[in-house]
Amino acid sequence: MSRYTCFKVAALFAFLAVMLGAFGAHGLRGLLDERHLATFETGVRYQFYHAVGLFIIGFLITLNQGVKWLGYASYFLSGGIILFSGSLYLLACNQIIDIPAWVGPITPLGGLCLMIGWGCVFISQFSIKA
Repeated sequence: MSRYTCFKVAALFAFLAVMLGAFGAHGLRGLLDERHLATFETGVRYQFYHAVGLFIIGFLITLNQGVKWLGYASYFLSGGIILFSGSLYLLACNQIIDIPAWVGPITPLGGLCLMIGWGCVFISQFSIKA
């Protein structure tokens, strides 16, 4: 993904994290028990952390350091946010909407995507010519 796309996607994920965090704190309080609210908050927290990570990747792409691997990283982090945080949002809301059982196993796949994304960032730094 290009640096401009990376910045746009990062900004969108950060915006949505703030919006979903406010929704969880105000809209879901009273509808979900504390355990489910904590799950929702975990999704928001990880989404925001990785949105910041996408901004960092965009800056690294700007420096032309390991662009190929950083491109892979941006896709894996984006997919990981959607799969990991998205599945946590759905699982947290299981008290108010019926969630199919197959959603649960998506969370670890999202976590794996996040780990692969950070691994790609690590690998990208070996292509730097000092």
